Amino acid sequence: MSLAITALYAGILGLMVIALAINVTAHRVKLRVPLGDGGNAEMRRMIRLHGNAAEYIPLAMVLMAIYEINGGAHLALHILGIALVAGRLAQTWGMWSTDMTNIGRQIGQSLTWLSLIALAVLNLWKVT
Repeated sequence: MSLAITALYAGILGLMVIALAINVTAHRVKLRVPLGDGGNAEMRRMIRLHGNAAEYIPLAMVLMAIYEINGGAHLALHILGIALVAGRLAQTWGMWSTDMTNIGRQIGQSLTWLSLIALAVLNLWKVT
């Protein structure tokens, strides 16, 4: 069985995680912080941007792949994949320039959590 839909979103989100990792390195050079966050709020934010993506995206991809392997609805996979990408972009936009709670972070985290919950429920539904 092909995992073409999961592969599409894994590719997009994988590039996002790599871009965020490169961003951390660029900020380390710019801010002269060789390890940790150096007590710098901007560095801490960039690290958390990458960390947040690295925490949520792998679980989403596993849930998506399992659902697709088990014959999950292609439309549902695309809707949730788009929601996840949009959520990660909104989260990044929201955290980029401030550590304060804002609409980008709220929308981004909400879309991420809703996508994960939906994928988990769809997987449970498939096995019952």
